[in-house]
Amino acid sequence: MSTPLADSTNRLAWLLDDLELDGVRFAVLLSDDGLRLAHSAGITRDEAERFAAAASGLRSLGKALGEFCGTAGNPVRQNMTEYEEGMVLITAGGAGTLLGVATTSDVDLALVAHRMNELAARVGRELGTAPRRNDRSPA
Repeated sequence: MSTPLADSTNRLAWLLDDLELDGVRFAVLLSDDGLRLAHSAGITRDEAERFAAAASGLRSLGKALGEFCGTAGNPVRQNMTEYEEGMVLITAGGAGTLLGVATTSDVDLALVAHRMNELAARVGRELGTAPRRNDRSPA
């Protein structure tokens, strides 16, 4: 992983400061459709964009499986995927916005999930993004 450089498109990175915990590799704020909105210092912009796209895809898979935990359209609260060397957590951060975190395997998972939920609740309105419209539709 290369060292992240200053990025003028990363003005919201300060929102992710509360997630700088032992065992957290990085955090990424992303739109529901997979666009990076901000990222922490532990990841480059290019890597954060790839992570955002993959995290959005994982979130979509979670939505498709929701009916098996209730009814169709059952909203996803949080995705958690465990790997041998760590975990990826994705949670809703506001309307149309997600928060993704990658950790090491030696992490206080309860603390990370708690901080993610606190951040989402505290700044949910500021993190919300409206769904994209197709402005090229015929008049």
